[in-house]
Amino acid sequence: MPASAPRDAGDLASLRERIDAIDRELLGLLNRRAEVALAIGALKRAEGSPAFRPEREAAVIDALKAGNTGPLPHDSVAPIWREIMSACRALETPTRVAYLGPSATFSEEAALGFFGSSIVKVPCANFDEVFHATSAGSADFGVVPVENSSEGVVTRSLDLFLTTPLIIIGETNLYVRHNLLRRDDSLVQDDRTLNAGIANRGRFLFAYSLFAP
Repeated sequence: MPASAPRDAGDLASLRERIDAIDRELLGLLNRRAEVALAIGALKRAEGSPAFRPEREAAVIDALKAGNTGPLPHDSVAPIWREIMSACRALETPTRVAYLGPSATFSEEAALGFFGSSIVKVPCANFDEVFHATSAGSADFGVVPVENSSEGVVTRSLDLFLTTPLIIIGETNLYVRHNLLRRDDSLVQDDRTLNAGIANRGRFLFAYSLFAP
């Protein structure tokens, strides 16, 4: 065992050097991609075209997943490239996204999952404010829940779509899981009642609509 340790350590050091070299190559390629994105952004501004085209980004991700030969899992391709495209898009123009706040809400999670993390967050106090911010131009896009698998449609969101000029440009699903935490002996309620409540409300699927002027 002692005799093999130096060789293993040498192999590990060599592999880490290869990783570092690949990372430098990736960084160079990402910066080349960013330069092209800046050029595309200039053309879009001259034409008056929107910086964010969800159908184009979806097509890019689908093509990459189709051409992926592994070992990187297909499910890992989308979040990686979504962040790359989000960062490049932010170089073209900041993307302002309104959603039901405050920070760490399910709506914020849905917004980050769809647009990536390189956005300007516009948290709002209620659904009406999300629609108003997007209609007034304070935000480029809005994110609101429209349905969940536990209680059905979110009627306020649907009502607001009928009274504003905003259009739906995409949708995303968010799997939600609730967990109940407590300190020992800190609750006096019947545990059976609490467990039943968790079973009924602990897991559900939210469907979100993304919209723009």
